[in-house]
Amino acid sequence: MTPTESLFITLTVNGEAVSREVAARLSLADFLREELRLTGTHLGCEHGVCGACTVLMDNEPVRACLMLAVQARGRSVTTVEGLTPPAGGLTPLQAAFQRRHAVQCGFCTPGMLMSATALLAGNPDPTAEHVRDALSSNICRCTGYVQIVEAVMEAAAEART
Repeated sequence: MTPTESLFITLTVNGEAVSREVAARLSLADFLREELRLTGTHLGCEHGVCGACTVLMDNEPVRACLMLAVQARGRSVTTVEGLTPPAGGLTPLQAAFQRRHAVQCGFCTPGMLMSATALLAGNPDPTAEHVRDALSSNICRCTGYVQIVEAVMEAAAEART
């Protein structure tokens, strides 16, 4: 296979089957943003450090900038756009982010939401330490993390009631 070779892939994105021919070296982040126009997946460092490109692949957080689109073949990918409830509006986690002012510039928010969604799916009763650990791979330069941790804890408590 040459770097410019194209491959046909089929995957599920936000619950819908998607089939495309893609360049062998196209990143998953670029595929989502450019091919599918799902621009909520942000590109920050493009080295997997900042977490802005975090999506869920088979319900696990991954860095879309570090993966090739062809690696997602046959997998299920959820982007921040895929979190929207069927009736529209915000998820309880998104609403908690809004209430707690856990969003400043918003650049890191999609990645934070994806990491927090994965955490809460696997641990509905996290401690603040669990939340900080789960979000430690996401960089925010605006909030200082306090409001983000509070928002995740609030959403978890809400879900348990």
